[in-house]
Amino acid sequence: MVRMRADRLLSLLLLLQNRGRLTAPELARELEVSVRTVYRDVEALAAAGVPVYADRGPAGGYRLLHGYRTRLTGLTDAEAESLFLAGVPAAARALGLDAELAAASLKVRAALPAESAGRAERVAERFHLDAHGWFREHESVPQLAVLARAVWEQRPVHAHYRGWRAAGARELWPLGLVLKGGIWYVVAERRPAATEAATRAMTTGAAATGGTATGRTSTGEGAAAEEAGSGPLRSYRAARFGAVRLGAERFERPADFDLAAYWAEFTRRLSADRFREVACLRLAPRAARLLPMFFGAAGAEALAAADPADQDGWTTVHLAVETTAIAVGDLLRLGPDAEVLGPPALRAAVATAVRGLADRYADDPAGAPADGHPT
Repeated sequence: MVRMRADRLLSLLLLLQNRGRLTAPELARELEVSVRTVYRDVEALAAAGVPVYADRGPAGGYRLLHGYRTRLTGLTDAEAESLFLAGVPAAARALGLDAELAAASLKVRAALPAESAGRAERVAERFHLDAHGWFREHESVPQLAVLARAVWEQRPVHAHYRGWRAAGARELWPLGLVLKGGIWYVVAERRPAATEAATRAMTTGAAATGGTATGRTSTGEGAAAEEAGSGPLRSYRAARFGAVRLGAERFERPADFDLAAYWAEFTRRLSADRFREVACLRLAPRAARLLPMFFGAAGAEALAAADPADQDGWTTVHLAVETTAIAVGDLLRLGPDAEVLGPPALRAAVATAVRGLADRYADDPAGAPADGHPT
């Protein structure tokens, strides 16, 4: 309790130093305490010799004596560890480090010269990083905190994991966490397969603790990354962990493991393995404009190497696509502004899908009125 109040007093002092005059309600909101607690803390600072003054009136508030700066800005271990998330506060909250990040940011700004502190504040006002993709619901990751603890403390986990192919028990050595497009992944070394009894125990534990995996089964890039890798190293989608139990012992991290280098190589291999075929397409101008939007880098590369447009404005491109089953759905998004010329199996699959849609919509639903709404 004493340590908690000391941290709060330092935070109050740094808030006044960094921001100037602040009212008691403003300080209470920042510190997540009552206004009465702010009054007591200000009195404690004044009693300790800190030159804090109260200005009366509508524009009043608390401020420090002009020119006063504290040097009590030492970072705790947790605060130092949180600094790498300074640009992504949502990720810090997900890992349970938001309070540490806020305290660390205050201390770093307090230690900066006035000019540098002002520049840092201007950058924060002008640049914002949002790691989540557009039009995607926030993914709940109930086991993220315990997985992060396993990474920090180098402790194995015994977990129930629901991959897109199968579910079961996993015994893992978590080596790192990666936030990719708003989705958390765990990079871990998989230990020998758990016993059947352990699998049953973990499945039961998932139900008992409410730790069942959430989220829809996905296809394409997200699904391919959910449990993929080479050798004993795998990437796991963190939201798909059910019950997670920390092992009591500690493991030794591989001395040559580099998380950033591993992830760069993993994503390169995943991209190379993802695109199994090349589709030859004939595109109207509208579909050509949509190609980079729908297919990302693959669409942009195909469009850059496209043949010259014909007299009707249509052009021919060669687009890297996934398996035929996935490519059919992706290509149908282009509608009548695209024609699949090859390979023959893909053209036949798209034709089958189009005929099925035409048959389904050939007649009006029974009993549907002229406006198309069922009675």
